[in-house]
This record gives sequence, structure tokens and C-alpha cells, in this order.
Amino acid sequence: MVVIGFCLLFLVLGIWRHQVAEFKIINNELRKYNDLDKEITLIGIVSDEPDIRERSIKLTINVKEILLGDGSLAAEGRVLVTTNRYPEYQYGDKLKIKGKLETPPVFEGFNYRDYLKKDGIYSIMSWPEIELVSNNFGNPIKKILFSFKNKFKETAQNFLSPPQEGILEALFFGDETNISKEWKDKLNLTGARHITAVSGMNITIIAFLILSFALSLGLWRQQAFYLSLFLLFLYIIMIGAPASAIRAGIMGGLLMAAQYFGRLSTTSRVVVFAAFFMLLFNPLLLTLDVGFQLSFLAILGLIYFQPFLFSWFKKIPNPKIFPVRTTLSATLSAQIFTLPILIYNFGQISFVSPFANILIVPILAPLTILIFIFGISGMLFYPLGLFLSWIVWLPLTYIIGIVGWFSKLSFASLAVKNLHWIWPVISYLILIYLALWLQQKEKLKFLKY
Repeated sequence: MVVIGFCLLFLVLGIWRHQVAEFKIINNELRKYNDLDKEITLIGIVSDEPDIRERSIKLTINVKEILLGDGSLAAEGRVLVTTNRYPEYQYGDKLKIKGKLETPPVFEGFNYRDYLKKDGIYSIMSWPEIELVSNNFGNPIKKILFSFKNKFKETAQNFLSPPQEGILEALFFGDETNISKEWKDKLNLTGARHITAVSGMNITIIAFLILSFALSLGLWRQQAFYLSLFLLFLYIIMIGAPASAIRAGIMGGLLMAAQYFGRLSTTSRVVVFAAFFMLLFNPLLLTLDVGFQLSFLAILGLIYFQPFLFSWFKKIPNPKIFPVRTTLSATLSAQIFTLPILIYNFGQISFVSPFANILIVPILAPLTILIFIFGISGMLFYPLGLFLSWIVWLPLTYIIGIVGWFSKLSFASLAVKNLHWIWPVISYLILIYLALWLQQKEKLKFLKY
């Protein structure tokens, strides 16, 4: 009765917290001006790195005030503005923007409105008149990070050509701008599209593999832990510290801490507490942020399935230089636990995904470190950057070759339209049952010996 009582209490508290978030959306000052078919003038600051496309640029604006005919009205909120590619605007610029506010649309197969809602954006504005008022209003540390990131991209573009350069930017920064539609389709067909995003699943797997690799090199557990944690922190800072990467980094850090303390099997409680505090801060993540779902599920897959798969693949070699069995079991366990969500959200079952990912994912952790060394070297010393670009080019070409070959298979994927939510629920009930069964089996095996 006590357990049931606490479950009901936290259920009520969860509903209350979600209603508070929804109430904030309903009472958003800017949202009241959506779809009025009249122009309004906003004063705001570019609060994030501009999203540069081929012919346009998207600016996330933190609005400070609304200019009216008889004065101004203080207002808080975020607007996504789409404008011409030139002139360029930078993070921290203060702008005067005149245009029509609109409610974000819902496209077939993609709820763009909910996608923006999780980030606190409830209004969009397309092709408005923009006037630069002043600049340098942003966080100076964040501005340095964005500047460094852009310099890194320029270095990569100087040494590599498409499609390798596009894959590098997507893999390292989560930026798909320089990947052609043809290659995006191929990545979808093979179930490898996740490597082009700084997703929770990617960072979780990379964190696990970095620590395993450091331990395989003969480092003490404490040394390997702090080195891996530092590399993960450095990577998140390098890509500009987006909210999705920070959330995934928290999950990845918890996983490494569990390995460090040798308590991987009991980490699920800590992960649940971490998810609780994230949802307390932003309850919309649970249903609207696929990246949060993937990071949470990937780490649960590693906790419950990786030890079992590691022992199951006992005939596969696990050398210190390249621990094949560790990498394979980690990749598969994360893939299994995230597969139902991937199918439900992206409407596609890739029959070649397990095979393609087994061949690709193991090299992501060392490749990410190699890309980092290449970028820094290229910025500091051109000849060294030129030499390392050939070394980076090889694994990138390998990934492109694997994706290209699997995408040509006639049975590569199957489109699944309008999948009912009950199917992923059933899938996860089965996975939970399997996880509990495997855990009980391990306990009995331990007691036996």
C-alpha cells in the first residue's frame, strides 16, 4: 500500500508539473500574436548559433520587447526567424524585426510544432524585415565556442571534399547541411542516420567505448575514468554545448561512473533519478524529444543486455588494441533497446541496420577522437593537418562504402506508415521482461557458484 501510495503521489506531481509547462505555453505573450495576419515589430537578441542553409538562415531570437504604435510592450519568448542567406547575423546580435508571427506547422509524418515546443519556441516568422541594432549581447564564452566550431569546420572543408567532409561535420557536430539528399536517403535505408546527429544514443555508446578502450590500453580504472570524462566534456564543449548533447553527456557520464565503480547492474536507479531531474526542469522532453528517449533507452540497453551479449559472444576475440567483443555487444545492446522508438518515430524498418551498424558504430569512438586531433592540428600547422586528413579520410570513406553497399540491396528497408503507439509499448514490455529474466538468470548463476 505504501508503494502504491507513493506511485500515485508522484503520478499526480508529474501531471501537475506537466500542466504547469502547458500553462506557460498557453500564456506565452508572443503566442497571442500568432496568425493575426498583421505585421508586428520585435526587438530581440540572437540567442543561439545561426542555422545556415544553402539559400536561407534560421535565427533563434530571444524577444525582449514588442513595439506597438503608441509605445512598446515588454515581452519574453523565443521566435524562430527564417531570412535571406545574406546579410549574415551572428550570435549575440540585437535585431529589430518586422513581420508576421505564425504558429509552427504540422507536416505529414513530422510534427514541427512539437519539435520546436520542447525548446520553448511557439512562434515562427518568415522573411521579415531585419535591422541590426547592435551586437555583442551574447555570452562571451558561448561566442568563443561558436567561433572555434566555425574555424574547425573551415579547416575540415579545406582538407576534405564531399561526401566525406559532409559526413565528418554530421558525425562530429550533428550538422547535416553539407550532406546531399541522396546520402541522407541512403543513411535512412541502412538505419545509420543516427550517426549524423549528436544523439543521445551516439554519445552514450561513444562514452562506453572510450572508457572500455582506455581500460584496454592498460590504464588504471581511475585514470581511464577521468580521461574518458574529460574527453566527453571536451567533445560537448567543442560542438557548442547544445542542450541535447548536454543531456546525453549526463547519461553517458553516469554510465562511465557505473563502470568506474563496478556497479553497472545497479545503475538503472541512478539513470532514473537523472531522468527525473531533467524532466522536472523540462517535462516536455519525455514525449517531444526523441534524443532524450534514445539516450535513456540506449543506456538501459547497455546496462541490461551488454553483459549478457558479452558472454554470449565468448568465441569472438577481444584483444586489448581493438576489443571487438566489447564493441559488438555494446553496439547491439543499444540498438536493440532503441529500435522500437526509431521505427515508431521515423516510420521505417531497416533490415540491414544491425549489420550496417555493427560494421560502422565500433569505429565511431576512435574516429571522433581522430577528427578532434585532425581539426586542432589543421588549425595550428597546415602540413600536419594535411597528413592527418588522409588518415581521417580512410574511415570516412569506409563508412560511405558500407552505407552505399547496403543501401543498394533490394530488401534494405520497409516503410511503416501510421504505426499505432501500442506497438512500441508491447515491444518495450517484451524487452523489460527479457531484461528482468536475464537479470534473474545471472543472480541464480551467481548463487550456484
